[in-house]
Amino acid sequence: MILEVLTPQKLLYRGHVSHVRMPGIGGSFGVLPNHAPLISALKRGAVEVTQNDAENKTYGEYDGTLLEDDASNTTFSFMLNGGVVEVQKDKVIILAE
Repeated sequence: MILEVLTPQKLLYRGHVSHVRMPGIGGSFGVLPNHAPLISALKRGAVEVTQNDAENKTYGEYDGTLLEDDASNTTFSFMLNGGVVEVQKDKVIILAE
């Protein structure tokens, strides 16, 4: 699935991922490919991402701070001050504060 992390200023990350764990206001939750659609508010906390090495090769057109080149099942995390997430069948969009 594709994960996009956006702030009002710029796109921070776009890539193929196999798992995302987020700090929902009702508790932490994870999303896998083909997840049921949902929209949720996010609170301050860590977002944990596992990239899909078969899909991520190079991202020269993006310059976000979370960009990972030549992924190899790389797991990384970043802090979020809050925001909103929209989950579709194969796309997750995080609108971060």
